[in-house]
Amino acid sequence: MSIWSRRGLLAAGAAGLLSACTSGDDTPGPSRPPTSLSLPGDGSPPPRPTGTDWSQLARHVEGTLARPGQASYRTVRVVENPRYDATRPLAVLTVASAADVATAMAFAQDQGIPVAVRSGGHSYPGWSAGGGGGTGLPQALVLDCRDLARVTVSGSTATIGAGAALAPVYDALGRRGRALAGGSCATVGVAGLTQGGGVGVLTRAMGLSCDAVTSMQVVTADLRVRTVSADADPDLFWALRGGGGGHAGVVTSFGFHTSAAPTLSTVYLQWPLSAARRVVGAWQSWAPAADPRLWSTLKALGGRKHPDGPILLLSGTWTGPPDRFEAQLAGLLEHVPAPAVRSTHTRTYLEAMMSYAGCADIPVAQCTTGPGGALTREAFGATSHVAYDVLTPAGITTLVDRVEDAQSSGLLEAGLSMDALGGRVRDLAPDETAFVHREALATVQYTATFPPGRPGAADAYVRGFRAAMVPHWGNHAYVNYSDASIRDYRSAYFGANAARLADVKRTYDPDGFFTQPQDW
Repeated sequence: MSIWSRRGLLAAGAAGLLSACTSGDDTPGPSRPPTSLSLPGDGSPPPRPTGTDWSQLARHVEGTLARPGQASYRTVRVVENPRYDATRPLAVLTVASAADVATAMAFAQDQGIPVAVRSGGHSYPGWSAGGGGGTGLPQALVLDCRDLARVTVSGSTATIGAGAALAPVYDALGRRGRALAGGSCATVGVAGLTQGGGVGVLTRAMGLSCDAVTSMQVVTADLRVRTVSADADPDLFWALRGGGGGHAGVVTSFGFHTSAAPTLSTVYLQWPLSAARRVVGAWQSWAPAADPRLWSTLKALGGRKHPDGPILLLSGTWTGPPDRFEAQLAGLLEHVPAPAVRSTHTRTYLEAMMSYAGCADIPVAQCTTGPGGALTREAFGATSHVAYDVLTPAGITTLVDRVEDAQSSGLLEAGLSMDALGGRVRDLAPDETAFVHREALATVQYTATFPPGRPGAADAYVRGFRAAMVPHWGNHAYVNYSDASIRDYRSAYFGANAARLADVKRTYDPDGFFTQPQDW
């Protein structure tokens, strides 16, 4: 029997936050037909399929199984990062329910087949792609949850399928006057984003995405379909809010508490990189300590897309009274050079979030990548830091030098972005959820987009940038921006919460069915 007979490989991609809040309406995802989340009434595992051929699995599920050689396989195997287009999973099962997930897991356990789990398909190391193709992983059965995209809202509660993407979620929420804190990428799915914590443009005003979760439906390694909450399987509920996906179960839906949708005031500022020493210095003192209703990100970018030289970009979002926005910005602008570009807007929650997602003038059904989608995929490499310390002048000089290096790297665009924490993130203690970085100043993302054939150059750039900043920011990192090269990843991602996560792993997956390269 294969070594994988009881050790499947489960990897959830970094995905996005979903929520919607209506008055009891159901809003399916726009790009796929709505699917049921109904389960066996007693939550018991489904019967195991027998036999060793794939047709056995296909006959026991409601969803669709795609295998190499089938036309649908060429479409469903694709993830968001084109660098992984060479992956060739053993099969892709587009699941239609939690029962499908349990049946597929039973099949994988019986046949010794590794599995990979996909929500939005944004896993930075490609762990949701299904193996091979530069991921360094064996070929696997992909459990594609993207058809679990239904949004059901009742009062202030939203129930959202694990595969729902940000653009349709924001559309469903905003049309009903509700809001949820999440990211700005239109195609990110809820499961990855939320299980890793979930940072985004409303984080300081509303907390992390995982902070709004009230319950989750999850299939564990024993094939049980559980509804976990603070009262039911509380340790697993704790772990799945900040510990990342793919370690102790497959989440198929979430219950969220939503907030009343605020009016959003937004600002966009731009400087040349020559202003970085003053702007970075002022921003890192101002942004994490600002009024909790104000969030901002500061980016420093170079590369071919910036032939006139690297730039600094600041994007900010204010949920307070619009007439007080200028006073909030003054806390930064009074200490930095005048920006070369400045624009401000006041929008509804829905308008602002769709604009952030790049979908302001696009029908929500087309706010996707792939066939029929209006958004473009771009190959990239990435890694991360979580910053607890303010950079010294020497640290800012290192940052500037590394951004300037992008100009001669041959990369399309490369640099970093710093997203402010603080505010409502600090309402919870570091051990109240698995997301440990409650006291940090910012999450930091190093990214590099590249032309065809240059993944090595992108990886070398972002990892070299991170290594140069380790003396200033230490080893802390964000699990949703996973990087296979981070050696002490448990400490980097989870800090003091790592030991409790390992206990949860032993309790809910004692045989190690869910095994990914950076496991609990």
